[in-house]
Amino acid sequence: MKTLLLGWGNPDRQDDGAAWHILAEVARRSGLPVPDEEGESFEFPEGDLDLFFTLQLTPELSEMVAAYQRVAFLDAHTGNIAEDLNIRSLSAVFQTSPLTHHFTAESCLELALQLYGSSPEAWLVSVRGFQFGFSRELSGETASLVQDAAVHLVNWIRGGPIQAE
Repeated sequence: MKTLLLGWGNPDRQDDGAAWHILAEVARRSGLPVPDEEGESFEFPEGDLDLFFTLQLTPELSEMVAAYQRVAFLDAHTGNIAEDLNIRSLSAVFQTSPLTHHFTAESCLELALQLYGSSPEAWLVSVRGFQFGFSRELSGETASLVQDAAVHLVNWIRGGPIQAE
């Protein structure tokens, strides 16, 4: 089953770059190459798993999302969510935002459905960020959550549930 892990954030702002580190850990655990620098692209030969990292979600990504049967969106959150490791299923729904640079995973899925007729199984996996200074190093707390997120994602990639039942 064709699977995409799509992460976003700023790797130069500590924990905001957690999604890249999750992708790197999934790649390591899957025996795939990891880029040398944080934020660099993941390049793999043809296969059923693709990893993609970007600074932010944009409407243009809906075309990429439409090409997969399963998608996990990866991000950091700032503690406005109760769980430090938040895993939830997503549905295609357009969401408006007062912020000009805020496009949600749900809106991306809605565009994939409306423009390309595709409705992949979709999940959001977000880890809590604790520090957002100018650094590429994760805080210890977020680094631990990255490991936990990678365990759930690798289990899901291999056909298991994405979260504990």
